[in-house]
Amino acid sequence: MFLPCTRAEMHQLGWDRLDVILVSGDAYIDSPFIGVAVIGKLLVREGFRVGIIAQPNPAGEDITRLGEPLLFWGISGGSVDSMVANRTASGKRRKSDDYTPGGKNTRRPDRAVIAYANLLRRHFKKTVPLVLGGIEASLRRLAHYDYWENRVRRSILFDAKADYLLYGMAERAVVELARSLAAGKEGTTIRGLCYRAVQPPPEAVILPDYATVARDKQAFCSMFATFYDNNDALTACTLAQQQDSRFLIHNPPQPPLSTAEVDAVHALDFERDVHPLDRGKGQVPALATIRFALTTHRGCYGECNFCAIAVHQGRTIQERSIASIVSEARHLAAHPDFKGMIADVGGPTANMFGFECAKKRGQGACRDKRCLFPSVCPSLHVNHGPLISLLRQLRQIPAVKKIAVASGLRYDLILADAQNGLTYLRELVRHHVSGQLKIAPEHSEAGVLAAMGKPGIDNLLRFREIFMRLTREEGLDQFLTYYLIAAHPGCTEANMERLRDFCRQHLHILPRQVQLFTPTPCTWSTLMYWTETDPLQGQPCFVEKTQAGRERQKEKVTGTAALGRIRAHGRCTAAPRKKRS
Repeated sequence: MFLPCTRAEMHQLGWDRLDVILVSGDAYIDSPFIGVAVIGKLLVREGFRVGIIAQPNPAGEDITRLGEPLLFWGISGGSVDSMVANRTASGKRRKSDDYTPGGKNTRRPDRAVIAYANLLRRHFKKTVPLVLGGIEASLRRLAHYDYWENRVRRSILFDAKADYLLYGMAERAVVELARSLAAGKEGTTIRGLCYRAVQPPPEAVILPDYATVARDKQAFCSMFATFYDNNDALTACTLAQQQDSRFLIHNPPQPPLSTAEVDAVHALDFERDVHPLDRGKGQVPALATIRFALTTHRGCYGECNFCAIAVHQGRTIQERSIASIVSEARHLAAHPDFKGMIADVGGPTANMFGFECAKKRGQGACRDKRCLFPSVCPSLHVNHGPLISLLRQLRQIPAVKKIAVASGLRYDLILADAQNGLTYLRELVRHHVSGQLKIAPEHSEAGVLAAMGKPGIDNLLRFREIFMRLTREEGLDQFLTYYLIAAHPGCTEANMERLRDFCRQHLHILPRQVQLFTPTPCTWSTLMYWTETDPLQGQPCFVEKTQAGRERQKEKVTGTAALGRIRAHGRCTAAPRKKRS
């Protein structure tokens, strides 16, 4: 069942009014990969009446289509931050949008969360609470540096003039909030929730205020470090930050979902299709990627400095049971449009399923060290055995002809698993690589890799040697795809030249998938970009901020000058071009 998007659909369900209306920057795809669909289905399961308004136009007829809800409006910019969806790293307007019918970038406004909140206030003057959620709100919940305006902005809760903000994945928090509002309570004690207050609660840790962090980069560093240290549910404190005359109150995170709870999310009934209201406007490209794919887990303890997954999904892996995943695969295989191909089995990182640090689960994530950087922590006890078992069971499903592992791999985890790492990689090579296997070394230079929080190149070369050997033994024509980043803080043109030479001499490729670093909110790398310091290493950090300089860094590896240099030194294979999400 689709959630209703029209009055007619409401009436078919016997609903004269909705309890909650969710507004999204994406077309409505009813899938476990789409946050709005998951939140809506969860609330319906708990007895609430929920509808969706997808990509409302600014004129107002869309936003008023379902009337006014009884409890709250839920606002999401969509599956991708709207500024990232709409703008390239060079600031140019993107022409395409994978989450919009027809694939054209014509329906998502910049700063979609704020735009939709303003649209609601314009058409519903004194309405029920506005609740912000999704990746855009989650990563902008505190004062944050905004790359597109090159300044520090207030919490999005204040700029949107909303009532509540639910950060992270928010399944448990949104149900608790709905129940509180239905009971006539405010819900300000709910974990994973931010709200506005005249005074902070007495137990709160007070962060430097907005005015201070907007002008003082050292204060900005201090604020972010305290915020980052308070993102584990077992150890986090309540935070408070003054935005104007009022304070943002940031409650501690919700505890990670149990395996049974994650299984229950994926047991919800999804259509795995685009709602008919949008289907007639053209194909939504994202559907092809997620329709017949499987999520095994959420969260990531890689903590790459340029990635915000740790502060959105958490550093603790929340995994499904093998029985749940196999059951969903059987359901996919029975779908009338299934052609035998499962497009992916994974999560933020493909091979973090099946093991986790016992200390982290019991006492919280370490504040003085990381799980994978500079090397894999021995307390992690890496074991790919459960993942091997899962893949073997999936291959036994009769209608399944091919299973791809398209999520990126942490090859350092494979190398750290003395018991099952080689077996896992051989299984991938033999059964689960569709021509190319994606890995993300990001760079070759030690100083740049340290600024990124990524391991050194020794593991990369060792992994590549093993992969190529196994591929030859299997008699297959397969290769590795390398994701690389240009213009990251700490990276110079000389670093990019050395990266180009490394790719030629050791990887034997001319890289195509080189991405310009984009400073998105809530990452250490963005802090480095704004402050031009590396607080993790306690030293100044070179940052290329001019667009011409950033493009030159990329051109050092991908441009005609790089190609000419490679031709002058001998033949080299060009890696194929493929869009990076």
